[in-house]
Amino acid sequence: MARRGPQGGGGAKRDRILRAAIMIFSRKGYFNSKISEIARQAGVADGTIYLYFKNKDDLLISLFEEKMGEVVADVRARVAEGGDALSRLRIFIRNHMDLLVREAGLIEVLQVELRQSNKFMKEYVPVKFLEYLDIISGILEDGQKEGIFRRDLNVTLARRAIFGALDEISLAYVLSRKRKYDPAEAAEEIYRIFAAGLKDSVPSEGGR
Repeated sequence: MARRGPQGGGGAKRDRILRAAIMIFSRKGYFNSKISEIARQAGVADGTIYLYFKNKDDLLISLFEEKMGEVVADVRARVAEGGDALSRLRIFIRNHMDLLVREAGLIEVLQVELRQSNKFMKEYVPVKFLEYLDIISGILEDGQKEGIFRRDLNVTLARRAIFGALDEISLAYVLSRKRKYDPAEAAEEIYRIFAAGLKDSVPSEGGR
């Protein structure tokens, strides 16, 4: 758990440190980044960072926790404006892919650098990430109730498949120097693929 800073307040200085960390991590990579560089970018003394975060791992995890929380709150509000489940699924997918442009530095850190943190991958329980997946689950369950999606749909597998596709395409986009596709076009193609699969009943091998 990250420290809250002097007198328990987070405030503008803490947010400045997090934004500086996004910039440095995305530019230099997590392992090559130094606390002193983040402090310089944030305009604070090196020691000030340790008033808010225990170490670089704690800073990275706090960055994920807080920024992912903002992403979750934002996409919930956007999805709530949709109509039926298909409409809300399209909004979710479009928003995920739009983050590649809207929050380029943050997404690069989450897609690439976070995966290199042993502490995050082995010890941390990603609560906000699970909340993000729950949004997909909610859409799928609503679609079943609305009679749009298959009643026999395995929601747990489907939400992982949807996120997995988005995650893979996002990672490929971040790692590609040539940016071979447009995120908005990719979002529409991903939506079409899953919309068809969620609605259509595919016969099992035993039923052929």
